[in-house]
Amino acid sequence: MTEDIKEEVKEEEATETTEEVVEETKEATETTEEVVEGTKEATETTEEVVEETKEATETTEEVVEGTKEATETTEEVVEETKETSELEEAQARAEEFENKYLRVHAEMQNIQRRAKEERQQLQKYRSQDLAKAILPSLDNIERALAVEGLTDDVKKGLEMIQESLINGLKEEGIEEIAADGEFDHNFHMAIQTMPADDEHPADTIAQVFQKGYKLHDRILRPAMVVVYKEN
Repeated sequence: MTEDIKEEVKEEEATETTEEVVEETKEATETTEEVVEGTKEATETTEEVVEETKEATETTEEVVEGTKEATETTEEVVEETKETSELEEAQARAEEFENKYLRVHAEMQNIQRRAKEERQQLQKYRSQDLAKAILPSLDNIERALAVEGLTDDVKKGLEMIQESLINGLKEEGIEEIAADGEFDHNFHMAIQTMPADDEHPADTIAQVFQKGYKLHDRILRPAMVVVYKEN
């Protein structure tokens, strides 16, 4: 009897032990499943972290690429700005040289124009000194012709000389100034006056004391005249 009880007790203890083992195994299994689930969640989290890290890396690469492109763009802008500055400087220098050339060219034209005018003036009035040297001789011939008692041959000879000198002066553009009619202070010089009357109006020429001559539009000497004036 006692042996049976002992056997039953042993069986009950074995049963309880088995149940405890089963329970522990069940708990261990649940724990394992929880660990597996936790591991799975950790793996998913890790994958998410990896994905996020990958995305962050790609974003960083994009930022780096963008920075690189921005740097290249900045360098291009700096280069273009430098080229523009050099171009503007070259254009400014070109304009300066052009202005200098235009000034020099204008100055050369002025010098050439003045030289041409001077040559023309010299050519036009080249006989001025010669005329001034000849005119006294022509005056003397006129005075000689006014002397009474000249023989015909002498008078004719003087007239031929006078005509030759006058023609020579005309060929050089030298002409006698008209001294009849009204007095003109631009061409005449009054050395004496006479009373004006009905037949001889005021400011008219009464007598020519010395003939005047001009070279083209230049007065070599004015005509010396006597002028009628009001009393």
